[in-house]
Amino acid sequence: AGTMMAAVLCRAVLGAPAGFLPLLPRGLSLSAPRETVIVERWWKVPLSKKGREPRIKHPRFRVFRLVEDLKHQPKEPLELILTEPVEDVGNRGETIFVHRSFGRNHLLFRNRAVYASPENKKIFEEENRLREVGKLPRLQSHSGMKTVRFLKNCTLEIGVNECDQWELTKEIVCRHFLRNLGVVVPPQALTLPEEPITQLGSYWCDITVSSPLRLPAS
Repeated sequence: AGTMMAAVLCRAVLGAPAGFLPLLPRGLSLSAPRETVIVERWWKVPLSKKGREPRIKHPRFRVFRLVEDLKHQPKEPLELILTEPVEDVGNRGETIFVHRSFGRNHLLFRNRAVYASPENKKIFEEENRLREVGKLPRLQSHSGMKTVRFLKNCTLEIGVNECDQWELTKEIVCRHFLRNLGVVVPPQALTLPEEPITQLGSYWCDITVSSPLRLPAS
C-alpha cells in the first residue's frame, strides 16, 4: 500500500502545473536527497542515427550497477581556528583539523572556533605578529594551562620541627613542592608573603607559570 501511494503521489507531482505542491498524506514526506550515488548502465546504449532519439526504451537499459557510494566515504576533517584555549585541543589562534561533528557541536556552536577562511587567517596572523613584537600579551602554552589547572586544586602542607625559632623560606617551599606534589618550582618563580612566616597557620604563595597563580600553603 505504501509503494502504491508513493507511485500515485509521484504521478501527481509530475503531472501537476509549475508551482503546485499537493498535500501529503499522513506518514509520507518528501525530502531532497542529501547523499550522492554514482551509477552506470549495465548495458551500453547503442548509438542512434543522426536526428533520432537514443533507443533506451528497452527495460535492460534501465538496469544500473553501482560505481561509487559517496555516503560511506570518509569525510574530510574540518579546518578551524580556535578563538580561545580548549583543553586537549589547542590554544587561541591555532589552526586545527577535527571531526566534523565535534567541530560543529562543541567548537563552532559555542563560539570557541571559527572557520579557517582566508579572512580569518589574516586576522589571527596579525594578532600573532603583535604578540611576537610585544604589543599583545603572550598566551599561555598548553602545558602551562594543564600545570595551572593542576596547581589550582592542590594545597601544600609543610611540616616543621618543634623548635623555638624557625622561618619558612623559598628553598624549603620549593623542596616540598617537589617532594609532596612532584612539581618543580624554581625559587625565582615563587613569591611568599612580605612578612616572614615564623608561625603555624595557613598562608598563600604565588607561583608564576606564564601568569601569576596563587596557591594555598599551610
